[in-house]
Amino acid sequence: MPYEKIGGWAFILGVVIAIIAGLASGALDAVSAGYVTLALVVLGLIVGFLNIGDKEVNDFLIAAIAVVLLGTANLAVIPLIGIFLASMVLNVAAFVAPAALVVALKAVYSLSSKPSA
Repeated sequence: MPYEKIGGWAFILGVVIAIIAGLASGALDAVSAGYVTLALVVLGLIVGFLNIGDKEVNDFLIAAIAVVLLGTANLAVIPLIGIFLASMVLNVAAFVAPAALVVALKAVYSLSSKPSA
């Protein structure tokens, strides 16, 4: 199976887990929530290593910043759906942040390894 397919499936699985865990946030205990976050972090690392090429670095990092900042919004105050929405966004941020870390480190390495003219 080519690496692109593995990365693609890791992305889809990460988003699905983040949404389902967000909807089930009230039913998860602390241990289960920790394992969900661990799974999201591992999938995010896979996505960061396999999916983002040199041409997508800037766009991905900007989108990742937007997602992580959205995670700081006080969405829980929205009536009826706020708690679930806030949990979903936090799970997506937990998924995207490790990918952003990998992509940012690859970008820093790429920039530092090129001689300046």
